[in-house]
Amino acid sequence: MSDLGPAEPWTITETGLPDKLRPATPGPDAAGGGPTGGGPTGGGPTGGGPTGGGPDANGPDANGPDAGGPSEGSTSVLRQAESVFALANGHIGLRGNLDEGSPCGMPGTYLNSLLEERDLPYPEAGYGFPERTQTIVDAPNGKLISLTVDDERFDILAGTVRHHRRRLDLRAGTLSRDVEWVSPAGAAVRIRSVRVVSFPLPSVAAIRYEVEALDRPVRIRIDSDLLANEEQPDQRDDPRASAVLDAPLEPLSHTPDALLHRTRRSGIEVASAVAHVGPPFTTSSEPDRIRALVSTTLEPGVPLRLDKFLAYAWGVAEPVDNALAARDEAVRLGFDGLLERQREYLDDFWATADVELDGDPEVQQGVRFGLFHVLQAGAQAGPHPIAAKGLTGNGYDGHVLWDTETFVLPVLTYTHPACVGPALRWRHATLDAARRRARELRLAGAAYPWRTIGGPECSGYWPAGTAALHVNADIAVAVLRYVAATGDEDFLREAGLEILVETARLWNWITHADDEGVVHIDGVTGPDEYTALVDDNLFTNLMAQSNLLGAADAAERLGAPGVTADEIGAWRSAARRLFIPYAAKRDVHEQHSGFTRLEEWDFATGDEDYPLMLHYPYLDLYRRQVVKQADVVLAMMLRGDAFSAEEKRRNFAYYEARTVRDSSLSAPAQAVLAAETDHLELAYDYAAEAALLDLRSGGEASGDGLHIAACAGAWIALVQGFGGLRDHDGHLSFAPRLPERLPRLRFSLRWRESRLRVTVEHTRVTYAVSGADLTFHHHGSPLTVAAGETRVMPPAPAENRPAPPSPRPPQRRT
Repeated sequence: MSDLGPAEPWTITETGLPDKLRPATPGPDAAGGGPTGGGPTGGGPTGGGPTGGGPDANGPDANGPDAGGPSEGSTSVLRQAESVFALANGHIGLRGNLDEGSPCGMPGTYLNSLLEERDLPYPEAGYGFPERTQTIVDAPNGKLISLTVDDERFDILAGTVRHHRRRLDLRAGTLSRDVEWVSPAGAAVRIRSVRVVSFPLPSVAAIRYEVEALDRPVRIRIDSDLLANEEQPDQRDDPRASAVLDAPLEPLSHTPDALLHRTRRSGIEVASAVAHVGPPFTTSSEPDRIRALVSTTLEPGVPLRLDKFLAYAWGVAEPVDNALAARDEAVRLGFDGLLERQREYLDDFWATADVELDGDPEVQQGVRFGLFHVLQAGAQAGPHPIAAKGLTGNGYDGHVLWDTETFVLPVLTYTHPACVGPALRWRHATLDAARRRARELRLAGAAYPWRTIGGPECSGYWPAGTAALHVNADIAVAVLRYVAATGDEDFLREAGLEILVETARLWNWITHADDEGVVHIDGVTGPDEYTALVDDNLFTNLMAQSNLLGAADAAERLGAPGVTADEIGAWRSAARRLFIPYAAKRDVHEQHSGFTRLEEWDFATGDEDYPLMLHYPYLDLYRRQVVKQADVVLAMMLRGDAFSAEEKRRNFAYYEARTVRDSSLSAPAQAVLAAETDHLELAYDYAAEAALLDLRSGGEASGDGLHIAACAGAWIALVQGFGGLRDHDGHLSFAPRLPERLPRLRFSLRWRESRLRVTVEHTRVTYAVSGADLTFHHHGSPLTVAAGETRVMPPAPAENRPAPPSPRPPQRRT
């Protein structure tokens, strides 16, 4: 997107069209195209609908000039905007394409876990390699509404755009658009639309579309489509991109109200229903399309309004009936009723989730933007996963990774815990698949997949996939955190305990003791994917230790079927004796055994060579001291109780000098540890990097979907970094400290029956509690705040240390 201008606190606004959106080969009628304005707030381009949209997407009767398509250089600009302006609720997701469907970066209508299967080819396959993978597919697209004015198709690349603005409203939960357009023949119209994906009605989305003639009567035609099997663009040569599946949906039936399709290989039936409310229209249907057609003459100043309601059902019995019932409920509420309930839902969310930041409107906007998209990814996801890209794009094939449990669920645990239980119950629902994978790998217990949608392992790259066994401990620790924060004993008995037991069995099986009785975990890969198949990865060992002890405590307290006292004792013994790698000569913890003996990486690498994985062979990366993303630093964030303050300072400085942040998962953890070790200005820069990652110009990596973990990471950087929030062993503590550039930070969180509001200033810290009394630690000292009480505490003195050397320091904003 184009550079951000003055940031608005509750909206992301794009005004005008950037130069990159000019057509590559404009048609003869495109010459006076609209002005370029760049977006002052949330800047950037306008996205589009289906590739090859416009006339082809709306039938031969949607005539208009051939305005050409966007230039190749504008594709990433379009795709990023479509991701930023995506609307979702965890159940369904709509990319932020333009109503008319062109120009386009990548279309996208996603239903959580609507997937197709495809074979995984290997030049040389080995035992245990997954034979097939899963890919999220596009559902029928109901966003498409094309307009023809006096026989000329509305197209922002043709005629003159007098005004163009789109706005994502984080409190209303809507995407709105306002356009004034003059056709090549001189007909002026104003088009306004509002789009919503409902949080309270998870199967429903709706669009309000208005057209108004501005200076003379005009004949208009509106084609409102529900379209399946859209053409998909080619993907980039990037291992993080999605596979493209052409026409993945097989049509089964169609009526003017609903389409029924089935994925060709996975056999999932999906129903899509549509209804229109407004002026008279005619409806037609065919196997892959339902169209409502409005044709009339508009007088100036008398707008025409069309409300469009969409509903989806899949993976259930009688999907058509379910979709029609959801659609009818939406129609009964009406568009205004949907907006009212959407606002009520979000008011409740922001009452606890909001983070207020004085002195930096950009980061203020960024952290709210991130929280909104975290909510959109998880609010109604259950009983399905929360994917790495949420439902904003098809990056990573729509897979869920360890990002969810390590970054996203902690934020939701403290801000909107109703999302977290269902997300972890999904992990429990896939436990049998994890058990089968463990048997296949000749392991005990359960081996959760590195990448999946439905449960089976979908990663074809063994060293950074199957070998990353820490995902099992990541899930277990998320269970422990959720239960500690909510007291949800029903979840623990019904689902959490079994997850803890089976993952503990994996660790107990894979560990081995040396001659001195020290326990090791060999041949694994930690969070840093620039080292692989190593012995005693520090992060893995510490997380496995938490897993083993947490499982032992829960099984002992609740009694787990089939778990004996001897087995519990074995878990405790393994946890106590786990090896913690430490390099005495360098006086730092090792990322893994022998890491500090590896050859150093030559950090004279130019910026054009990042990310390194796209420019260097893994053989070069694996045998040198170069860190893709926080590994030891992440261990110190999640298991800070295992390190002294001085160890954290030494470790942070050592790994800061070797970390290149080729992953969006790195900056949040680096921000937290930079703050804890008194590098407060560095922490602030990392927090800004996390908060603005998907909003910055040049965000090509956001084109196939937002970085949902980085969206969560903005909250982590601020609340765990400057708020000093920690939850080791289920005990809540705070150690607030602020950089000079921030005069005040305020945030809220939930802890069991309590709601806590924390206000951090340079001269004091204020804790206000409602609901129930709350006991926690403030800078190491116990503090109890009664319900309805406010306590003011002095801040701890903080030294602002200069940043240690870094090969890729975060950008310093002025």
